Amino acid sequence: MPARSLRLPRVLCAALALFLAAPVAATPQIQEWTTSGGARVLFVAADALPMVDVELVFDAGSARDGTASGLAQLTNALLGEGAGERDADAIAETFEGLGARFSSGAERDMATVSLRSLTDPALLDPALELFASVVAEPSFPADAIARVRGQMQVALQAEQQSPGDLASKAFYRAVYDDHPYGNPPNGTQESLATLTRDDVLTFFGRYYVARNALVAIVGDLDRAAAEALAERVTAGLVSGEPAPDLPPVPKLLVPIDIHIDHPSAQTHVLLGQPGMHRGDPDYFALYLGNHALGGSGLVSRLNEEVREKRGLAYSVYSYFMPMRRDGPFQMALQTRSDQAGEALAILRDNLERYVAEGPTPDELAFSKRNVTGGYPLRIDSNGKLIGYLAMIGFYDLPLDYLERFIERVEAVDHGQVNDALARRLDPGRLVTVTVGPRNPLDG
Repeated sequence: MPARSLRLPRVLCAALALFLAAPVAATPQIQEWTTSGGARVLFVAADALPMVDVELVFDAGSARDGTASGLAQLTNALLGEGAGERDADAIAETFEGLGARFSSGAERDMATVSLRSLTDPALLDPALELFASVVAEPSFPADAIARVRGQMQVALQAEQQSPGDLASKAFYRAVYDDHPYGNPPNGTQESLATLTRDDVLTFFGRYYVARNALVAIVGDLDRAAAEALAERVTAGLVSGEPAPDLPPVPKLLVPIDIHIDHPSAQTHVLLGQPGMHRGDPDYFALYLGNHALGGSGLVSRLNEEVREKRGLAYSVYSYFMPMRRDGPFQMALQTRSDQAGEALAILRDNLERYVAEGPTPDELAFSKRNVTGGYPLRIDSNGKLIGYLAMIGFYDLPLDYLERFIERVEAVDHGQVNDALARRLDPGRLVTVTVGPRNPLDG
């Protein structure tokens, strides 16, 4: 399910727009400490506007579902449905009346609970009080469980009409098999139907604990105020234990081809394999290598070969999605069904040649310029920076990650890119998923 958020009063819309665009330091200084309950905290002071972002990140994504597929998303979606003596309406109305924004969401690795508020104590104090209650004492009312579960089941029905969703689910299942990443985060009709309130309570009690949490804070606070805030929003959490390590992702042993019949006008093509993890020693070499292949939009090699030369697709791309364990490398496009076979062959051929040869010197130089030139825009607001803090803390990346990002990009040479591509990508062992009215592999 998508991240949930509560509406804001119109009077604050302009202020929030300014907040999201508020500049931060070119190299934000990240401060770190641990709360008395055992939660790690990362904090960046940003005084451009009198506002603060707080994000609690738990190792409580769908990789922790076990056999109860969809449980992580259901649990997270229920946090704002009742807490203490308040029901969902009271929670929403209170946050809205304070000009605060609450949201939550769950992915494969992590689950998040977020708050944005003005720092005026008359507004911030009650917002933090409610936020802490939502995080630590959700009531998980039975009617809300039935309603949210029903919404998730309706969303699953809608996915059956989406070729892109069908391709993505089939791809993850084929790449990861019985690894936790192979389970659909939003569950299945069968798994959702079996989930109970006891399942939700057990999941919450195991994973929504202080020692399994990161607190990311960006805003107009000094260190003492940030420390007090971190203690306040985690005070109700039991200390608990960190989640156990996830198992390694096995390599693909053979190529896998999957076609799903679907009465769509176009065929969706998705292919790839396990890629890399956050903190991977090959991260910067693979990141730059993929940028030239299909990660740089209209100026990538894939775009040149597929769109510009042959007009086979409006958009074609490739990317690595690093996660706690090796996330996927993907290449994708959608094209007219009668030319899907040709488009797929071009994707495979270009990947094979690219892995064997690597980018040209000009392509690598352009990638470096493009990545480093656009980097300041990626951390130019508090709203963007809080996401980086969450990533750095959750994946235990170096605290100088932002400060040294450009330096690390510039340090990568052509040999490192070629070596990483050759070691980490195997064009002969790809999962290929096509969704459309006919199988392009049949000729």
